[in-house]
Amino acid sequence: MRRKDREMDPDFAREVIDRSQYGVLACVTPAGKPYAIPLSIAREGDRLFFHSASAGSKVDYLPDGQEVALTFVSHVQVPELFSPEELANMLKDPGAASKLGSKVFTTEFESACVQGRVYELTNPAEKLLGLRSICEKFTPGKMALFELAAGGALKITKVYEVRIESLTAKRKRFDAQGNELRWQAKG
Repeated sequence: MRRKDREMDPDFAREVIDRSQYGVLACVTPAGKPYAIPLSIAREGDRLFFHSASAGSKVDYLPDGQEVALTFVSHVQVPELFSPEELANMLKDPGAASKLGSKVFTTEFESACVQGRVYELTNPAEKLLGLRSICEKFTPGKMALFELAAGGALKITKVYEVRIESLTAKRKRFDAQGNELRWQAKG
């Protein structure tokens, strides 16, 4: 990672994964072409779960043991560090140019990158665990209906897990005074 001052620890990476609405899974197809797809992903420990229809590109491109990379991004926003008056005053100050790129025309973000291998879950109990994890993350208020829905879904749904082999995280965020938070200062 080039910006070591923005690197965060693996626990922070797990938090980013848990907060993210989706992750993008990338791999290389058997024909050597890149393939990337956004997925609804849930995490249990160092296992990531997603589901799929029983046919399609994911099924074709993700044989057991396939190396994959996943990227998650959360807390993306443009910081509002300056008042309109302060921004107007920057027009009169040639020295303000350095602030523009780093504090005005920028975004705050949190990201996590995963390297791992993907496996289709075929054991009904494991598939159910994966589906339950996904549903608890995305539809927690409807879990009373989960068993009924899962009973029919298990037969027609593929469930995959990615076993995390490598996990990194990075973030850019400013404190209330407009200073960028640095190396592992979670704030």
